[in-house]
Amino acid sequence: MIGDKDVEHVARLARLALTESERARMREQLSAILQYIDKLKAVDVEGVEPTSHAVPLLNVMRDDEPAPCLPQSEALANAPDRVGEFFRVPRIIED
Repeated sequence: MIGDKDVEHVARLARLALTESERARMREQLSAILQYIDKLKAVDVEGVEPTSHAVPLLNVMRDDEPAPCLPQSEALANAPDRVGEFFRVPRIIED
């Protein structure tokens, strides 16, 4: 069972100001979490490969296929400041 001192420590680390009733509820919830972790520790996982996901993930992005380039006039159409064929940006390198 987790104690009041532990709950106060966790609340301080999380920068939470808890009322007495919130502290009691947090103590119960943290105790339940720790009890569940103890149950998980008892499970035999010998020979089970570690995974990051319970089910395999597939890449949902489309294949990259070549396409015509965007015309320069269209690419520069919404530029806030431009000089001829170029974007104008603030200078960042000092002389």
